[in-house]
Amino acid sequence: VELLTGSIRGKKRETILSGLLTKEVQILIGTHAVIEDTVNFSSLGLVVIDEQHRFGVAQRARLWNKNTQPPHVLVMTATPIPRTLAMTVYGDLDISVIDELPPGRKPISTVHQFDNRKKSLYHFIRQQINEGHQAYIVYPLIQESEKIDLKNLEEGFIHVCEEFPEYKICKVHGKMHSAEKDEHMQAFVSGEAQIMVATTVIEVGVHVPNASVMVIENAERFGLSQLHQLRGRVGRGAEQSYCILVTGYKLTEETRKRLEIMVRTNDG
Repeated sequence: VELLTGSIRGKKRETILSGLLTKEVQILIGTHAVIEDTVNFSSLGLVVIDEQHRFGVAQRARLWNKNTQPPHVLVMTATPIPRTLAMTVYGDLDISVIDELPPGRKPISTVHQFDNRKKSLYHFIRQQINEGHQAYIVYPLIQESEKIDLKNLEEGFIHVCEEFPEYKICKVHGKMHSAEKDEHMQAFVSGEAQIMVATTVIEVGVHVPNASVMVIENAERFGLSQLHQLRGRVGRGAEQSYCILVTGYKLTEETRKRLEIMVRTNDG
């Protein structure tokens, strides 16, 4: 079993690539790096694609072409996007639905709240942390933008630090160096930090069962897929978890419907 990512280079990468051709490597786990033309298999029989909505049709097709006989393909997602649903409807995919929560987990309670109620929101976060839980606060931007009037992570981080001086707060976004990002992530995973301020980089691959609160600022700027993925970062333990969608008052009819759907159902 080997792992292949874009950061693996040199002799280690060459060893993995030759091992695939000689069948020394039977199982390859990887990122989009597996799709590259330099990655070839002796006899590819099964492809499992997790977080399917993050791969394009052409990218998946490149995997199928890595064998003379197309391999069996299993795609998985908690957030079916329109393209996936269309492929299901028109018979290109056989579908299995897992609609049960893992044993011991409770459905996440989702609420829509306007941003003039920050005092009660912060009181709730403090209450949850005092009960031993952790919280995420997600922003749509890293830095302030002249073009769009949205809350941004850098200012939000300062504000949250001022609001919760008694807690350790970490931050994660896409422009941070990998080592720094890992350090902040580890502080949250280990429980050393109680609040994580982040962008959508945390929407997949983060597993912290102790986190019970997900606050999404400017929730109107996110699509259903992203909102559902972000909500999925909490509710991973036995305790009741909460997702709070924070917006201003000025919302289009379509946006209101989108937020109402999020509040009404947990079903992806």
